[in-house]
Amino acid sequence: MHFRIRWPDGLTERCYSPSLVVKEHFVVGETYTLQEFSARSRVALNIGGERVRAKQGHTCSRALAQLSRIEARGESFVATPGARVKVEAFEE
Repeated sequence: MHFRIRWPDGLTERCYSPSLVVKEHFVVGETYTLQEFSARSRVALNIGGERVRAKQGHTCSRALAQLSRIEARGESFVATPGARVKVEAFEE
């Protein structure tokens, strides 16, 4: 599945998750601080990756790559006061 987010600079990004678990960690329409968004993403994508490991015997490299991208992009806004990320949609 995918989830669409809006970064503090207004750009949107379509993010990948190997599992519907992101629906347990985010609410469409909610905004999250950078730290909270990164932490929730880390938990959700690691759970999703482990679910893939349980089924297929290996973790999901796309989930790990997505997490790395989220963390790197989030770092670019650390100096932006009040920076928040909005979850705009889930796409199954």
